[in-house]
Amino acid sequence: MNDISARLGQVGLSAPISELVGQQWDDIVVGGGHNGLTCAAYLARAGRRVLVLERRERLGGACTLEQPFTDPGFVMSPCAYVLGLLDQRVIDELDLYDRGLKVFVADPNLWAPFEDGTSFGQWLDNAKTLQSLRALGLSQRDVDGYFAYEEVFDVLRRRLRTGARDAWEGPSPSRAELEEMLDHDKWLIDILFNASIADVLDHYLTDERLKNALYGQGVIGAYAGPNDWGTASVKLMHYQGDTEGQGPVWAYVEGGMGQVSFAIAAAARDAGAALCAGTPVTEILPGEGVCLEGGDFITAANVISNADPKRAVGLIPSDRVPNPVRQRIDDWQVRSPVVKFNAALGALPNFTAAEGERYPHFSMISVTPGMDAAQAAFEDCKRGVANVGYGEIYFQTGYDPSSAPPGKHLMSVFGQYAPYSLATAGPDRDPHLSAQETWASQREAIAKQFVELIEGFAPDITECIEEYEVLGPPDIEARIGLTGGHIFQGETMPDQMWEHRLTPDIGIAGFWLCGAATHPAGSVIGLNGRNAAGAVLGRAVT
Repeated sequence: MNDISARLGQVGLSAPISELVGQQWDDIVVGGGHNGLTCAAYLARAGRRVLVLERRERLGGACTLEQPFTDPGFVMSPCAYVLGLLDQRVIDELDLYDRGLKVFVADPNLWAPFEDGTSFGQWLDNAKTLQSLRALGLSQRDVDGYFAYEEVFDVLRRRLRTGARDAWEGPSPSRAELEEMLDHDKWLIDILFNASIADVLDHYLTDERLKNALYGQGVIGAYAGPNDWGTASVKLMHYQGDTEGQGPVWAYVEGGMGQVSFAIAAAARDAGAALCAGTPVTEILPGEGVCLEGGDFITAANVISNADPKRAVGLIPSDRVPNPVRQRIDDWQVRSPVVKFNAALGALPNFTAAEGERYPHFSMISVTPGMDAAQAAFEDCKRGVANVGYGEIYFQTGYDPSSAPPGKHLMSVFGQYAPYSLATAGPDRDPHLSAQETWASQREAIAKQFVELIEGFAPDITECIEEYEVLGPPDIEARIGLTGGHIFQGETMPDQMWEHRLTPDIGIAGFWLCGAATHPAGSVIGLNGRNAAGAVLGRAVT
């Protein structure tokens, strides 16, 4: 653990504001999330004078650590829960292991209990996965179909990430280049650009339980249901990592996901970057610098924003934003269906489908009444009605007891679907309520949906929960600063991915983007910041 970790990212000011104002900086990074810190680290390693300004009192953005419950011994990340896409080059080049990063690969990597009392485990050992498939009484066609389903996504991953070029590094390949990388295979191209996750599952499987276990990665963060076009590409986005050299698997970070950001922050600071928290930026003047909340102006040749693009461009005087750029950002979709349920537990729940077993608590657990129910939940979401039809459950303390008081545990749930603006009804309906106010009025009802969903598979969950928080899109927007509460800074459907994702240079001299809205994707990757540093420098970074 480094000293930034020990302070949970609360670094304060690197120097008094008067001293920061008096210096000439090459680059100011607005926003101390993991991508902003990554960008700062690479720029500082290139010998540039770099200043990071974070509006919150702690670094990390959506990938940080907080103490949200009465007992401060519970320490958790509010939004980012597990690691799977952090690029190994970023880990190695910034020496993140030496700066405290340690991970536990989840095993089983995915576990899904079913309403009939059976379950499916996706283990790191294929023989154990096969045993789980056999225990379900599946046909040989479905057993073979499962492995073929996993293989097709691995083929896509290898061709896009490990061929002559890594499609995630640097500018995105064009569609024509991507099709060339896929050897013009029509099925692979369809998965990349068009197919729904339901289409792909139907192609390989007949067993509904297995489909229900696997569809979730196709809808994570997407304003779409499993039957909607393009959701297969969302699954692919989540399948392009190589965690600990073990391929596209998920892992828990010792101490919580914020430790990723804190290790990167230490790398940036050690390279010479100045890190400041609690310093909101109120205006960006591209090529000149930034104005702070107190009125002080800090000069820099470049301003690089880790804030989401709508918030970032909103800080620039309108007469400095070309109309095409303004239109591009206005059109950027940030609709979020994601709601987070974080809980302090007095004990771990017992899952009916694994009575008395501990292994579910080491996994990433998918709970759902089914794919059709999830599609119906999305249709409700479009009408403004919250319907938690899908959830992924994470127990950080399965591997890492240090994240909770002795004998206690943490549970985080990534849920869908709940819209930014909730519809209200009844004779007392107030049409003037803000999104925050509407969420406040329905928060407990939505919390009950989470509990009831989990109770269907772990009946004792209510007795285990001591405290909880529910973060809907407006809450994530208010706490983290993400417009619309979108954890990926924008939808990751095909029409906002690859060459359609934003680039670091959006057409404003002296201004750049480095956050999750840029290529390659959302999630905790680090390459977005690395790519942005390379764009600012006009050359490759190391």
